[in-house]
Amino acid sequence: MAPADSGLFDRLERFYDALPRPWARIEEIGSLVLFIREGEGWPYYARPRRGSHTPSAADITAVRARQRELGLPETFEWVHETTPDLLAVARSAGLDVHLAPLLVLDPAALVPDLPLRDATIRFLDPADSSFPVDLRDSRTVSRLGFGAPAHQKPMEAVEKALVMDGAGPGERDAAEPLGADAVRRARELNASGDYLTAVAESPSEGILATATSQRSGDVAEVVGVATLPSARRRGYASQLTATLAGRLLSSGVHLVFLSAGDDDVARLYTRVGFRRVGTACIAEPAAAPL
Repeated sequence: MAPADSGLFDRLERFYDALPRPWARIEEIGSLVLFIREGEGWPYYARPRRGSHTPSAADITAVRARQRELGLPETFEWVHETTPDLLAVARSAGLDVHLAPLLVLDPAALVPDLPLRDATIRFLDPADSSFPVDLRDSRTVSRLGFGAPAHQKPMEAVEKALVMDGAGPGERDAAEPLGADAVRRARELNASGDYLTAVAESPSEGILATATSQRSGDVAEVVGVATLPSARRRGYASQLTATLAGRLLSSGVHLVFLSAGDDDVARLYTRVGFRRVGTACIAEPAAAPL
């Protein structure tokens, strides 16, 4: 694990706190902040309140009750190096905690844009007439690639992934069109420059892989990196990430980071210039025993 500069984790905390605020209602419960998304989109989560002490098991229980009341997934996220004692507290409160490698880009080590196998990379243009279809295809590739939302219980994720394994262009193209409000909101986000989506596209098969960045100030996170299951092992995901990171650096971003699903995935990102600096914790209710 590469050493981190002294202010890195504080910059990350400021980013995590600032990013949802324009799109969410905020509720502070004990030492936790619950972000409640306003409008369409993936639901947010609860995080430790900046500058507060470690949340207690009672804080977690109270937030979970509020999430259930609002019909939200009972998810929590934090950086282990910033709030190290929360791991034990979360587990004692009945949460399963996924430990995801946290990686930061070393600009000097970023690989150049390289040709892809049977595909090219382009950025979605919110002003293009094809944007609604491109956006739908990109989001569908992400859904099929991940197999199941992160907040689903482990067995549900496994079962969904088995169904989606091998999914290809046919399954992507069968997705319903996005609603007008979803397209409008995405156009606004992408037009602002704070959100970018890059896709790997084949002339014969369409969009096969996708990666998105979300920016606040001079910090940006790469998220939603996914490949259509039928197009895996062609190097799309890692090169998409590198190309997106290069675009971010050229637009004035000074810190680019991401969280990998596991150590194997993290190694793919280290090959294009990222270095591990810590661990992102993602917690959800423990699965009931079979």
